[in-house]
Amino acid sequence: MIKLSKIGRYEFLAEPFHCDFSNHLFMGHLGNHLLNAADFHSNDRGYGMNYLNTVNKTWVLSRLAIEMEEMPRAYDKFFVETWVDSALRFFTSRNFKVVGETGHVYGYGKSVWAMIDLNTRLPVDILSVRDGLINEYIETEYPCPIEKSSRVKMSAATAPIRSIETYYNDVDVNGHINSVKYIEHVLDLWDLSWYKEHCIKRFEIAYVAESHQGDQLHFYREQRDTDTDFNVRITKSNSDGEETEVCRCRMLFI
Repeated sequence: MIKLSKIGRYEFLAEPFHCDFSNHLFMGHLGNHLLNAADFHSNDRGYGMNYLNTVNKTWVLSRLAIEMEEMPRAYDKFFVETWVDSALRFFTSRNFKVVGETGHVYGYGKSVWAMIDLNTRLPVDILSVRDGLINEYIETEYPCPIEKSSRVKMSAATAPIRSIETYYNDVDVNGHINSVKYIEHVLDLWDLSWYKEHCIKRFEIAYVAESHQGDQLHFYREQRDTDTDFNVRITKSNSDGEETEVCRCRMLFI
């Protein structure tokens, strides 16, 4: 296998049907582009899904933080640069940089990933895959000047503000609710009038458990120290009505 550069760079287009009323790319679609770039990068270097599927393993996203100065506008071409900056037995961290055609930086992302066995759903030793091939592609010098995801704390007294059903379109190739679907559902906790006055500065999400088609999702929202900073907790319930936490998020607007 030819040794590629540690940093991958992938071109995307802000297609108009992926943009909101202000003509800017939806955060959910940006999230998809980041995850696609991660997929392309790992596949090109031999430790991605194309290989993992042959040995019954898969990557799962554990944490994602996105911080943007602005979002690409409709028809803008932009690039997502991505690289792995650390790899441990059960977690690896991957960074992102979103750049315009002229070199303008839109923003950055940080993520944490785990690898699981598709049958047992248990963690796999990442460093055992292809004799630790991922270690050959760790890049620690390229800057990603945003904070890692923070710990999201929620009051036990916080009440749910919305509950939704899950359907076919929510499910991804791993058979559980798609990581980006949670982002889209969280964004919908604020209505159009809010987004006419505010823009998303930073989005964080930490995944705790899987959910599946047929689960009902419940959304809890709590304001932080300012009126533009919020924590969100998502739980799932099955036909028995038992609630289990699925993920926690932070939304910071400007």
